[in-house]
This record gives sequence, C-alpha cells and structure tokens, in this order.
Amino acid sequence: MPKGKQANKKNKKQESIEATLWQSADKLRKNMDAAEYKHVALGLIFLKYISDAFEVLHTKLTEGKGEYEGADPEDPNEYTAEKVFFVPPIARWKPISDNAKKTEIFLENGKKVDVGGYVDEAMEAIERRNPSLKGVLPKVYARLNLDRTSLGGLIDLIGTIALGTDEAKSRDVLGQVYEYFLGQFALAEGKKGGQFYTPGSVVKLLVEMLEPYEGRVFDPCCGSGGMFVQSEKFIAAHQDHYKPSPRPSPKGRGGYSIALNPADMISIYGQESNQTTWRLCKMNLAIRGIDSSNIRWNNEGSFLNDAHKDLKADFIIANPPFNDSDWSGELLKDDARWAYGIPPAGNANYAWIQHFIYHLSNTGMAGFVLAKGSLTSKTSGEGEIRKGLIEARLVDCIINLPAKLFLNTQIPACLWFLSRDKANGGYRNRTDEILFIDARNEGHLINRRTRELSNEDIQKIASTYHNWRNPKGNYEDIKGFCNSAPVERVRELDYVLTPGRYVGLPDDEDDFDFEERFTKLKAELEEQMKEELRLNEIIRRNLAKLKSSNKFGLGEKNE
Repeated sequence: MPKGKQANKKNKKQESIEATLWQSADKLRKNMDAAEYKHVALGLIFLKYISDAFEVLHTKLTEGKGEYEGADPEDPNEYTAEKVFFVPPIARWKPISDNAKKTEIFLENGKKVDVGGYVDEAMEAIERRNPSLKGVLPKVYARLNLDRTSLGGLIDLIGTIALGTDEAKSRDVLGQVYEYFLGQFALAEGKKGGQFYTPGSVVKLLVEMLEPYEGRVFDPCCGSGGMFVQSEKFIAAHQDHYKPSPRPSPKGRGGYSIALNPADMISIYGQESNQTTWRLCKMNLAIRGIDSSNIRWNNEGSFLNDAHKDLKADFIIANPPFNDSDWSGELLKDDARWAYGIPPAGNANYAWIQHFIYHLSNTGMAGFVLAKGSLTSKTSGEGEIRKGLIEARLVDCIINLPAKLFLNTQIPACLWFLSRDKANGGYRNRTDEILFIDARNEGHLINRRTRELSNEDIQKIASTYHNWRNPKGNYEDIKGFCNSAPVERVRELDYVLTPGRYVGLPDDEDDFDFEERFTKLKAELEEQMKEELRLNEIIRRNLAKLKSSNKFGLGEKNE
C-alpha cells in the first residue's frame, strides 16, 4: 500500500477512536451543561495522561536496569529530571479505576468520600506535588449535579484510551483525544465555545503561513493554547528543515540522540484573562509535554496588565475578540503602544494590531484574525491608523476568509499578516507590495452552521503566500483569487484593504453575457410570479370552502 494511503488509513482510524469516545462520553453527560461537563471530561483525560506517563517511568525505575540502576521509584526528583509529573498513590489511575463504582471510599486520613470526592482529592494531591499545576486542575467532581454512575462510566471509558505502554505513543493518542474533545465541546457550546477555541483549520492556516521553525512564539489572547500546539506540530512535521545534531541523552546517562524535539526549537509566551480558559490551556500544553511556564493569567487582560512587557517575539499568532468594545481604552489614551494612532475606546481591533506590533522583534512576523470591518473602517481614526501601518510597510498579506468558520460569531473575518522587515527578513524584498488573497470560496460545510478549510485549501493559500515572498517562488496573479498590489495602488483606493478590490473577478465570471443573464433571470421571475398567482387562487378557494363548512356548523365541537 502506498505510504500516503497508509497515513490516511491511520488518520481515519484515529478519528474513529476519538469520535467513538466522544459519542460515549456525550451520552454520559445526560442533562449537564456542556460548559460544565467539559471540565469533568478534560480533567479526567489529563489525569489519565499524567498517570500513564508516570507509570511508564515508574516501571523502569522499579526494574532498575542500566541507567536506572539504584533509582528510587517513589522519589519525585527522578520524575522531575525526566520532565514527567510525579503522581502520588491516590491519584494513580488504577486506584481511581478500582474505586469508580464505589459509593463509599475511605481515605488514609479516615475521611469518607464517594467517587467524585475521591477524584477531587486526587487532583489536589497532584497539585501539591507539582507546583507548576497549582490552581490548574479542576476540582468539580464532588458536585451534586454530577451523576456518580455516569462519572464511574466516564472513568471506565477514558481508561480505554491508552494504546500500548510507550510514553510518547500514549501522549500522542491522549493529546489527540483532548484536542478533539475541546473542539466538540466548543461546537456543543456554540457561541460561548468560540471564547476558548479557534477552529483547527484556521489555526493550521495561520501557522502554515508563518512557518515558525524556531524562535519566540507569542499569543496575548491564547485561549486553550491551540496556536502553541499547532506550532509544535508544524516543527514535528518539518523535520527535514533542520540539520540534526547529536545531543546527550537526559541526565547524561550515555548514548546520543539526533531526534528533533519541537520544544527545543521554540519558546512560547501567552496571556489569558479568563482563568477557566487558562486552566484548559495549561492542561492542553502539559498533555503535549510543552513548557507552559510563560503562560500567564490575570483578570485585567493584555491591555491593562501586559504580562510580557519586555517580550520581543519572532512570531505572534492570535485570534483576539472581534470588535471588543469593553477593553478599557479610555484608560489607555497615552499608552506607548499606540505608535500609529490612538485606537477608539469603542473598538479594540486597532489596539490589538498595535499591541502585536509593539511585541514584534526587528525581524518578527505576526498573523492574526480580525473582523473584516477592520479592512475598511474609517471611524474614530481607524482609517488613519491603517494608513500609517501601510505607509510604514508593515502590512504583508491580507486574506479574506469564508463565512461560517467561527463558532462564536457570524461576523465576516479576515487574516492579517504583518512583517517588521519586508526588505528581507530571510525572503525577497517586497517592501512596496501587499499580497491580497480572496479565499471566500474555499472550504466545505461540516454541518449546517459550520465551515472548515481542508488541508488542500490550506496548502493552496499558504503556498501562494510562500511563492510570493520567496526569492525563487513561482508566483503569479490569479483573477478572483490573488493579487500582488503595489502600495501606490492601495493609496489610490484610499487605503482600503479588502482583497476583492484588488483580485477582481475570476475569468469565468468576467466573461459572462450580461444581456443573456438578465433575460434568463427575468423569464424565471415571470414564471415564479405566475406560479404565485396560481397558488394564491388555490388558497382563496380552500378558504372559501372552510368558511362555507363553518356556516353549516360542520366545524363545531360536539358537546
């Protein structure tokens, strides 16, 4: 079987595992709100992951062979050295699984709990032994509205996830399940789901466009951490980009490895103002083995309390709230970040753009989602700010997105790509050009309300951008899809950045016969009007019959 087909078969098998688990878990949800249940399910998936990883190393330490000779399997330092969370006995999966159906469980301290109370105790025990998880894990299992039988069933279900005992393999499977569940909970929550989850195809497009091979990656409104996870996936999928060099194995225990660890290539920085979402992010990264020590939370948010004031990032990837009117702009009129103009207090779009620019390194690049109105708005000085960004040669590429991609809004969206160094930055000099891509016709519906970009769509868009900016790229304008416009042309159009103004219509639409099309539409309209008259006459006659029947008492109720 060809390699590509084997990979597709493997992906479909993995999807079926995730989908089957979701269907079973969703049945166990019963009447619990999806917003609450996601913490129950995702917390248990995380617990299963760290327990599996712990047990793999615990077994090696217990056997004491080779480099593990003389090691103490209950010494937390042994796990810290291997970047594995230490799991105290109460929180290991076997006792949790053994107690899943019990109504009375006696703890070592004499306290009596049911299965919900037991899981809460397990979560607290993990946080006490692992400071990096303090305040992160959900303690919601003892709540009265959580059916204990359903909780026991969910524990049994999640207990089937791990396939084999290899740590990396277990991590991958559980990571994929966690990501799938995040997406399904976002769909179930609808509008609210968009607050913590950016659709995977949009995240993948942003990352594929920017190609974050190495450096500092920053997301100041990071949600559940999807941008960071995808960045590390990108590195793992592009191993051939790097020249492997020998690295000593952990703890200097002999042997060398040339396998590339994505975590060694990028460092991630993030900020989130919603504490519940921050917790989801910390677990999402931990389950992937990604260092989340620079993911910060505070109530004030990135504008009022910038948690990374001195950071200059190589890549900024973000999906900030659309048209946010409650961002405290009136308190920040003299802020140093507004180098291109003071953003209006009633809309944070241009505050976010300037916040991103402020945090870019001299050769940094940013890719982010905004409402499509940001491309044309002239209210409250936004047009002047946009003009300043264009004249400063910061705008690199603009993409018009299809409708229905986002769960939390029907507002049309676009992607902005900014570059601090368009003169080079490792690519060709494109200082006086901006690439416009109209991708409104890309993607496919996955249900009546939601559209998704396929891998082929993502590749089509990203390769267009890469061919345009690369010195040896094979780029050409395509009517209706892409156009490389000189800044002078953008000036002529009064600094409006809507891609449709530059790419024009596809050739097949450009050539249609207007008179023929108009005559056809007129004929169709006349036929529909005739049909309307016919149907109206039928309705009129039927109403007359009903009136006649009532006149003779045929429609009266028998006493």
